[in-house]
Amino acid sequence: MPIATRILPSAYYDSVSLMLVAKELLAMPGIQDAAVVMGTPANLALMRDANLLTAESQAATPNDLVVAVLADEDQQAAAALAAVDGLLAAGKGGPQDEASQHRPRSLRAAVRTHPDANLVLISVAGRHAAREARLALASGLHVMLFSDNVSLEEEIALKTLAAARGLLCMGPDAGTAIINGVGLGFANAVPTGPIGLVGAAGTGLQSVSSDIARRGSGVSQAIGTGGRDLNEAVGGRTMLAGIAALQADPATQVIVLISKPPAERVMAEVLAAAKGPKPVVVCFLGADPGVVERAGLIPVSTLEQAAAVAVALAQGQEWCSPIVACDEAPLAYLPQAQAEAAQLQPGQRFLHGLYSGGTFCYEAQLIAEGLPDPVYSNAPIAKPGVSHQPPADAVIHGQHQILDLGADEYTVGRLHPMLDPSLRNRAIVHAADDPQVAVLLLDVVLGYGAHPDPAGEAAQAIATAKARAAAAGRALPVVTFVCGTEEDPQRLSQQEAKLRAAGALVTASNAQATRVAALILASQA
Repeated sequence: MPIATRILPSAYYDSVSLMLVAKELLAMPGIQDAAVVMGTPANLALMRDANLLTAESQAATPNDLVVAVLADEDQQAAAALAAVDGLLAAGKGGPQDEASQHRPRSLRAAVRTHPDANLVLISVAGRHAAREARLALASGLHVMLFSDNVSLEEEIALKTLAAARGLLCMGPDAGTAIINGVGLGFANAVPTGPIGLVGAAGTGLQSVSSDIARRGSGVSQAIGTGGRDLNEAVGGRTMLAGIAALQADPATQVIVLISKPPAERVMAEVLAAAKGPKPVVVCFLGADPGVVERAGLIPVSTLEQAAAVAVALAQGQEWCSPIVACDEAPLAYLPQAQAEAAQLQPGQRFLHGLYSGGTFCYEAQLIAEGLPDPVYSNAPIAKPGVSHQPPADAVIHGQHQILDLGADEYTVGRLHPMLDPSLRNRAIVHAADDPQVAVLLLDVVLGYGAHPDPAGEAAQAIATAKARAAAAGRALPVVTFVCGTEEDPQRLSQQEAKLRAAGALVTASNAQATRVAALILASQA
């Protein structure tokens, strides 16, 4: 089957438009596969894995738009490429409804239209994001900067400006927040309650807030800081501001802090600021719990533990038992893990984690430290001898790998996998062709900003992967969990049911899923 390629030099389109164009191309007669992406190294590597990469597309730069189609016949490929200009134009300038015609087209116009607003959510291309955030702060607005690909220097400047004006600057790359009961970004539907969260981890905030809801409590505020907030250069500016706000908030009874390990100096400053009259649960994934305990705060090692302990404290219960219960929960899956392991072939020995959530990817790596072979990741944990980052355009074979498919290198000119799961679905099916893969580990994330049916999309890919593995004489165990609540638009119970129907083993948390995957590997004969 022919592959046809077209390069549009220095052509930028938003990722929603590119996704819609790709879907239109796939619907055309004779088109078997299509890619419409910016020419970043990561995107070109994905095209290569999908057998869509040509010598022409290899020459593309990250500023170029690459269109490639796999067709039954040359004429069908040519027709698809000929339709691209019209599809792109329709996506940028299609007809607008009456409501959209009245929407402000600039931040200044939005402020004039809504003079009582005091917070702005910014989601534009990274090269424009800092300018818009600076304008918002100068206008006296709190900022949630959803955009990624903003430089470290710009982040420091924005947060310095916010502090000087007594404002909150969440982000850049702040994926989730819940402010005064309103979910922003990839937030979940959770009830209002006594637990306040500050997190340098979007999916970490989603996980803990959703788990709090499932355990019968609620969230007062959930403040996202952006993933770099606790490094040495940024200094925890937003987390410190968030802690101060929650300590002063009469509706907040318990505080939870969520992050990867902060820089040593920043961690000491954050822990000192957090100590106060309210109990504080600290989930700094991979950090030394002794440091937290000596600061007079409560350390936990997983996101699940953070939610369980916070709810226990809010309900006036002791907090040690919930930690033990979380750690013992995966043992309930041992019979299923053993049954899955019994179907594996001798050459199947590696875990492949394909994550849409960066915090889940990080947590899974920490739990997988006990595996006998090294774990590779594009977002490795900061511990010697555990993970070594491969090149962005490399695919690691013959090793455990746990990948964050929502990392910046995969989202330039492409929707985040929580919005468009096609990238992850392709990787799920591709893993079925590797005879060394023993178990797939996946997250499924619900919420207002997420795909309307992420489990349904994943289930199709899981079923296809299992069928391909079976045709090759292998089993392919899939372990997953769903981050969300029954009140989310996608409904937790319905999403879990779709995954189980596809043959996946569904657990209650990321920590449980990773430990069950490890049980499958350990149960091999």
